[in-house]
Amino acid sequence: MKPSALVGAILVGALLAPPEAGAQTNVYRWVDKDGKVQFSDTPPPEDAKNLTQKRMGGGGDEVQLPFATQAAMRRNPVTLFTAPDCGEPCAQGRDLLAKRGVPFAERNAAVAAEADAVEKLSGGRNVPVLLIGEQVVKGFNDDTWTAALDTAGYPRTRLPGQANPLQAPPSAAQPAAAPGAPGG
Repeated sequence: MKPSALVGAILVGALLAPPEAGAQTNVYRWVDKDGKVQFSDTPPPEDAKNLTQKRMGGGGDEVQLPFATQAAMRRNPVTLFTAPDCGEPCAQGRDLLAKRGVPFAERNAAVAAEADAVEKLSGGRNVPVLLIGEQVVKGFNDDTWTAALDTAGYPRTRLPGQANPLQAPPSAAQPAAAPGAPGG
């Protein structure tokens, strides 16, 4: 076989080969300007709202999310509103979600648009605010958050070996503090 034919055969073989077992794909979910939810493996336009990003695929020693968690995610997705100056209440909230293996999107309420969303949801601008489906839970209280997550169908504990919950990156703009978005 000629060297050029051999190189061509190798390239074709590489293109047709299945991706590696550990390969992961980013999946983006956002709301477009018309209010429609969009999913894509390419980043959304800059005017996209409510952006979340998740890593999908993989394999190897990764443990898939339990069926109960997947079902709860579909029925009652979780969003955690925090702020840089929130301190211990936000840290405790994140820890509880991680301990239970709850995938969540985190929104920075120090960003004006997110602060407005917190105010619309909770009637104020104090964080943390936990949104589970359509249920709004203001402030952190272990018992209240646990009961709300139980009601939404999330398992009580993370499976051994289950990766930390999938978490969206914080909003692009990360100001140090914003007026009207105090912690607590």
